[in-house]
Amino acid sequence: MSTPTEIPLFLLNAVLHSGGRLPLRVFETRYMDMVKVCLRTNSPFGICLTEEGEGIVTTGAGLARLHRVGTLARIADWDMQQLGILNIVVHGGERFRVLNHRVATNGLHWAEAVILPDPPVKPIPGDYARLVPMLRALLDALEEARPPEPHRFYDAGWVADRWAELLPLPLLTRQQILELDDGVARLEAIYRFLEQEAV
Repeated sequence: MSTPTEIPLFLLNAVLHSGGRLPLRVFETRYMDMVKVCLRTNSPFGICLTEEGEGIVTTGAGLARLHRVGTLARIADWDMQQLGILNIVVHGGERFRVLNHRVATNGLHWAEAVILPDPPVKPIPGDYARLVPMLRALLDALEEARPPEPHRFYDAGWVADRWAELLPLPLLTRQQILELDDGVARLEAIYRFLEQEAV
């Protein structure tokens, strides 16, 4: 496990997976300031799912209740077509585990976190092979909204993460998939969902 490091957090009612793509609208001052620093220093910020409700859920201490595993987000593109609203596109990097977190005076949440190792690349088990051509077709249809390269259709974890982004999964299910350290286990969870939906 890596040495703990401090990461600024963007707390959302959303889950970002490694290798994924997520567009965001930034308008709160604390997040505008954070994004400016990240752009200037080419550094990532963390995205964590809050534990309940939409947006930030605070405790008596002013801290958000958040899931402990999140994903580093690197800004891939940005524009400001409307004054005061910054549109950014982020790409998902490594997962991290929050050890502690605090709120700065400007309201921005910071986490003391450790970077989690990437799950080992595992081939697609035969039972799940049909998910690959289906995924290829869906991603081709997305055009500009496709996830960033490289596309690892041979990797069970990468394929599972892309399905998790595309399917109408409950947020808690997506978070549970994010937290799984084994790519095949992630793909099994996706396959079970598709079976339940009779896809």
